[in-house]
Amino acid sequence: MSQSNPQKALSAADVRARKGGTPLVCLTAYTTPIARIVDTHCDLVLVGDSVGMVLHGLPSTLPVTMEMMVLHGQAVARGLERALMVVDMPFASYEESPRQALRNAARIMADTGAGAVKLEGGRHMAETIRFLVLRGIPVMAHIGLTPQSINALGGYHVQGKGDDAARIRDDARAVAEAGAFSVVLEKLPAALANEITSEIAIPTVGIGASAGCDGQILVIDDMLGLFDEFKPKFVKRYAHLANDAAEAVRSYAEEVRARKFPTLEHVFTDEGAE
Repeated sequence: MSQSNPQKALSAADVRARKGGTPLVCLTAYTTPIARIVDTHCDLVLVGDSVGMVLHGLPSTLPVTMEMMVLHGQAVARGLERALMVVDMPFASYEESPRQALRNAARIMADTGAGAVKLEGGRHMAETIRFLVLRGIPVMAHIGLTPQSINALGGYHVQGKGDDAARIRDDARAVAEAGAFSVVLEKLPAALANEITSEIAIPTVGIGASAGCDGQILVIDDMLGLFDEFKPKFVKRYAHLANDAAEAVRSYAEEVRARKFPTLEHVFTDEGAE
């Protein structure tokens, strides 16, 4: 079912035009309330496949399905007024062929009202990116550490060290030339991220890369301190909401057991207001 509240404000073209300007502010979101909060401050909101780990308790992003991405995309769309909404294409929804990618990207766009999709991969995905862009689907690329490829990469390791830098540079050039409107650079040496940012014509969005990128993105649950299964070096905790929530639940439990909650102000009487 298509959203009645389609993307309304910033477009992929607007984001692309920000190359070299004021850094782009990007965060993930998976729910309507969080979308409403971040929309005020963010230029781009990513409905990331990280939802599988931070909200569904999955061990990685690999088991995330199209149905999950559509459901959370619809929820986020209801909370956005300004930011560009980008939805991750889940593992195995685009790698088989450009036509498979088109079918699934079109479904995401139609069912969520997204302004763009994101997919992982460099040179080997350039043909798919070009295929989608030529058919009217804006694509955000993602290179460096690509979580959907952790089995092939051997884990969550920094990419682009030493001689491997040439591979990452080639990936960046390939996705830019294929028509991606921006590219996420994940877990790269800062100097390499800076070089790529200066070499390609589309905005780079860093996560564990460099302050010199054209923008930054973090997983919202990481930066709010809600997800603490592990803490990558590149995450800065701007709040510790998991601790706050635990304390609130503890206080609630104590009051219930002591019959201190509910009080008169929280219950109804025959004469009381509804």
